[in-house]
Amino acid sequence: MNAVRLRAFCLEFNAAAEEFPFGPETSVFKVLGKMFALSALDARPLTVNLKCEPEIAVQLRADHPAIVPGWHMNKRHWNTVAVGELPEKMIRELIEDSYDLVVAGLPKAERLRLDRA
Repeated sequence: MNAVRLRAFCLEFNAAAEEFPFGPETSVFKVLGKMFALSALDARPLTVNLKCEPEIAVQLRADHPAIVPGWHMNKRHWNTVAVGELPEKMIRELIEDSYDLVVAGLPKAERLRLDRA
């Protein structure tokens, strides 16, 4: 997966938006104002920060050297993933899991609004 595909995939989700609150070099992907992915898309190597269940985050880090605690993030809930070092299918699943975790934390009314979109 490259930066173009990463951006496109993140924007496929309901109500997903790309913002630049940390400057033009860092893409922050949000759902209804809540971040689910963060990446400097021009950086090499390409990495993305993704939210993860704490127990799963620890297991992923143990199993994959390309997954480390989230850089500049709450390391209990976020992983930094080296995109080019893992299969694209796995990257997509990790992004989808991050999106789903964030949506699950939204107020019920906002979750229902997403279901109708």
